Amino acid sequence: MYEFGLYFGRIRAILHVFFLVGAMACLGLGGTRSEAHELTPTIVDFRTVDTQIAMRIRMNLEAFASGMDLDTVVNTESAEQAAQYQALRILEPDALGQVAAEFAQTWLPTVEVEAAQPLTLRLEGVEVEPVGDPELPRATFLVVQADLPAGANQMTLRWPEGAGGLVLRQHDVEAPYTGFHLGGETTPLIGLLGGGQMTPGEAFAAYIPIGFDHILPQGLDHILFVLGLFFFSARLRPLLWQISAFTLAHTITLGMATLGWVTVSGAIVEPLIAASIVFVAVENIFVRKLHLWRPVVIFGFGLLHGLGFASVLGDFGLPSEAIVPALLGFNVGVELGQLTVVAIAFGLVGFWFGKHPKYRGRVAIPASATIAVVGAYWFVERVFL
Repeated sequence: MYEFGLYFGRIRAILHVFFLVGAMACLGLGGTRSEAHELTPTIVDFRTVDTQIAMRIRMNLEAFASGMDLDTVVNTESAEQAAQYQALRILEPDALGQVAAEFAQTWLPTVEVEAAQPLTLRLEGVEVEPVGDPELPRATFLVVQADLPAGANQMTLRWPEGAGGLVLRQHDVEAPYTGFHLGGETTPLIGLLGGGQMTPGEAFAAYIPIGFDHILPQGLDHILFVLGLFFFSARLRPLLWQISAFTLAHTITLGMATLGWVTVSGAIVEPLIAASIVFVAVENIFVRKLHLWRPVVIFGFGLLHGLGFASVLGDFGLPSEAIVPALLGFNVGVELGQLTVVAIAFGLVGFWFGKHPKYRGRVAIPASATIAVVGAYWFVERVFL
């Protein structure tokens, strides 16, 4: 009976690992690029021109027009409307422009803008990028205007439910408003003449969920790297050394890249991030003891991951008067996301099986091998495909 129980325990451990890591591998290998199908927030840049509000809305029109609920969908390939999305994705700009104009007629009224009274948004033009690589998302721009009533000096915008994340950015005023909102949320009152810049405390709090969201659920490559650190050893001390080195490094380059002090092409960074996943996973298989070089190498890989994080903030933008608090908030969100990944892995695997004498052979090595395969595929894909 004891032998049966032990055997069953081993099988259960392996099933847990492959549920956690294998599912991620299938998700990663299912697309031609690991991040090509992730949804990014819509960006609305607005300014006051004479007696009008002018907006330029940068959006993934194909995702909107196919009927995806962008509050819940993370990856276009996993959505029920994936086929409709791909059909729209390959349309030529003129054809997609017609779709965009028809879509805007019914969608713009759901974007509720008030400035002393409800405003009527009208479509003034559509700009569509070329098809390009059909595996990569393209941007469509809706040029929108609305007439302001006399004496209006403040506005609010309610972002419709199902529209996903919104980055709202004000231009051509002092202390412009910059904010991130989710579907169904309403902005605070925004001064049309400026002065709506977030306070340091508001910026810090607002950017925490942005950083967290970049890890869970959107940062699959970062998740696999953290899992590679986790499966090196079931003991706490090696994990703390590795995560500390990784955190310090990506904090440095995140700040430097976001402030414009360092610029490295994504064509270089993304393959190297994939290579970092392969390295930590393969080393898990062949190395048992935490040597000095591993935290040093992980520190170097953390510098790369920080550059990857910075590319996210490039889309969101940072409030000019609260750059440092916003950066800190984003970094806190990233750390909370990473710790959540570790906590989930520990709860599913480490807590139950970490002290078992066969943990390394039955759990850590198979999991690391799976991670290495995914990372290697991504490296080849990002360099050659």
